[in-house]
Amino acid sequence: MKTTLKFVGLLALIVVINNCSNVKVLASWKADYATDVLDNNILVITRTENTQARVDFENEISNRLNERGTNASPSFTVLPETLNIMEKQTDKSKQAFKQFIESKGFDGVVLSVVKDQIETTKTYTDGGYYAGATVPFYPGYYNGFYSYYYHPMTYASTGTYVEPTSTTTTYRTYVLETVAYDLTKEEGKRLVSVVTTKIENPQDISKYAKKYTEKIIKALK
Repeated sequence: MKTTLKFVGLLALIVVINNCSNVKVLASWKADYATDVLDNNILVITRTENTQARVDFENEISNRLNERGTNASPSFTVLPETLNIMEKQTDKSKQAFKQFIESKGFDGVVLSVVKDQIETTKTYTDGGYYAGATVPFYPGYYNGFYSYYYHPMTYASTGTYVEPTSTTTTYRTYVLETVAYDLTKEEGKRLVSVVTTKIENPQDISKYAKKYTEKIIKALK
């Protein structure tokens, strides 16, 4: 029961609830054994060029997981500068990253990726976002953490863009994807959760992390 509640907390952190008017969950999935990862030593990574947003998102997720008894560390506090999360991976950097994960004892990862930032001019909110998919349609590289982390398409969206329908208001849409991996599982079973969301026109994407997390935590009490 305790582990199940902790996993609910994890999903709450990576799924923005639908009653926020400018946030939509496009797709979500979790494995039957997903709760096992909550007993692991988790590295929390947010892949974005916005340094402050990375710090805020990683801190929020790590803090909430730690409050629930899960050992979680934000990557910006432990990753060496030589392991740049925004650089495309070479064979050398792939090996160095894997060695870092293993040497620090991390056996779980929660990775958030800003898949796209779209500036759109339109009147109504329909359109201008990336359509989600169910897990059977995710590409093969999703099955393993390292194949996902290294893949070029985790630096840009693979979704199907829905064209906006009008041209009266300019706003920005962020498409976010969060994946959770249990590195103690055998290859092919390490992916335990995938959540894809869009956030429309946030005033400050960095501060938004704390805002939606506070609302979710309050709803769980």
